[in-house]
Amino acid sequence: MDESLLADCESTVRVVSVYGVDAANLVLTDTDLSECMFAGAFHLDQIRLEGHCAFGSTPIGLHRVHGVWPYRWTRRRTLAEEHYWRAQTAGQSGNVSSLRRWRTSQHHPDSNLTPDPEDVAALYRQLRKALEDGKNEPGAADFYYGEMEMRRHDRTGTPLGERGLLWAYWLVSGYGLRASRAVAWLAVSMLVTTDDGLRSAAGCS
Repeated sequence: MDESLLADCESTVRVVSVYGVDAANLVLTDTDLSECMFAGAFHLDQIRLEGHCAFGSTPIGLHRVHGVWPYRWTRRRTLAEEHYWRAQTAGQSGNVSSLRRWRTSQHHPDSNLTPDPEDVAALYRQLRKALEDGKNEPGAADFYYGEMEMRRHDRTGTPLGERGLLWAYWLVSGYGLRASRAVAWLAVSMLVTTDDGLRSAAGCS
């Protein structure tokens, strides 16, 4: 066959869906998975991801909560399903592609066709296990973070008390994965303790 037509094709293989696939028999190597839908796959925790498999990322740049408080998304690998859910809950309009925004699905903004946090958390959990079984614990950390994020936002499958603990866990240390937050809180607590101690000493004198 004439392969000249393939000369200008991208060298990276891109997968957009594994719906209905038995992932126990699936090996993906050096594959672009940034827009891949994993929902609907069987035995997803047994999938093998080798080489450099690219996933989506969080939006870049500074953003504002209710147009007031500035914040920046923690950089991590994300699934397309999380992008679609966050774009839907954020009320993003249109299908504008931008690195500063969450990507929208073809069904946007139909909430009935958008994965909910409980489903996305299950996907992250299965892929995390697959990476851990493949001895890729550092790569699995982002999927653990994603799983915790979805559980924190899940108002139906996660009890209120547990969601409160997850909010605190996220705020204090980023689910144990963001050392800078823990150090910052430690510095604040030391500063407050030292200040109280100095005030007490001054009162006694």
